[in-house]
Amino acid sequence: MAAELIYQRCRWCGTASFRRLLCPACASSDLDSHRSDGRGVVVRTNVLSRYRRTMRSESVVRFPEGFTLRCRVIGVPPHLVREGTPVRPATGSDQDAVGDLVVEVCGVRDTDERERWRGRQ
Repeated sequence: MAAELIYQRCRWCGTASFRRLLCPACASSDLDSHRSDGRGVVVRTNVLSRYRRTMRSESVVRFPEGFTLRCRVIGVPPHLVREGTPVRPATGSDQDAVGDLVVEVCGVRDTDERERWRGRQ
């Protein structure tokens, strides 16, 4: 079972946010905590390889509750993470050393390309 995320929703304007002390829209401190199932969709992605031995994918993920987060995506090769890829929090891995949320792909659109990539290893 995948981990769940706890996010805040402003009681005044209804804006959802993640790990904030104040509402990003109205600056109210009156926030309620809610539980998200953690399933989201990649809206922007970037492959990082500078100063690292291996490439990794960092993406901006939009969650249905209305907030976005910068996350590290695992489960597929970094170059196969595309906009629209569905993700969920990685099982057994809440955060990496830098503090980014780690998510895994829960459905791949380009299955044929993924299988071709695995065959080359």
